[in-house]
Amino acid sequence: MSLLETFDLYNILFLDIETVPIVSDFEELSEEMQELWAIKARGILRKTEEELQFDEIAETFRLRAGIYAEFGKIICISAGFLTRQPGSTEPLLRLKSYANHIEANLLEDFSELLNKHFSNPDKFAICGHNIKEFDIPYICRRILVNQLPFPRMLDIAGRKPWETKHLLDTMDMWKFGDNKNYTSLRLLAALFGFPSPKDDMDGSEVAGVYWEERDLDRIAAYCEKDVLATAQLFLKMKRHPVLRQDQVVIVR
Repeated sequence: MSLLETFDLYNILFLDIETVPIVSDFEELSEEMQELWAIKARGILRKTEEELQFDEIAETFRLRAGIYAEFGKIICISAGFLTRQPGSTEPLLRLKSYANHIEANLLEDFSELLNKHFSNPDKFAICGHNIKEFDIPYICRRILVNQLPFPRMLDIAGRKPWETKHLLDTMDMWKFGDNKNYTSLRLLAALFGFPSPKDDMDGSEVAGVYWEERDLDRIAAYCEKDVLATAQLFLKMKRHPVLRQDQVVIVR
């Protein structure tokens, strides 16, 4: 049985996260963390310590720090799940975002969702695009940094691959064993003919919107579109019709 068939469609939580640098400016870091980021920047830019200029280190922090859990934080987790509509055979996707300037509060709220409604990894699954390489490790690392307890679904440190079958990755499914490249959700949306999640901004703009505008609502709306696109892709992979606009409900 393939992973597409392992879990009931209505027992899958689709999710996406948005992350930003832990502080708005490189110089706000402690001296030790500045030094450690400089080491990271040398690897990113492939330059020696002598070649690397301060402005390059600071600019690389602004542009790239958010993707590293050691130098970034989560500001939004959006999640969605399919429900059965009374009197209809068509599913309804319910979307909800957990957005907060205080990361620990956001993680506690999201963990509560998992503990209450998606607590059994033998029954329920979490699905996202590139979730195994980015979203799930990032969430787990930040839970640990914030010294919070792990929900059962995310208590995966040291687990074998067959013990994490409840983590469904649409990018991994698309690879069919080919690990040579990355395929974006935007590309797959275009390929399968459903709306792109990148109609307002893209991931590279999130940090600017957050630190300059502090606009969590806009970021949450963007994140929800990624969740919707992931659900649409998953439905396509199961050869189901994609969702219409009237089949999507955003819960505030």
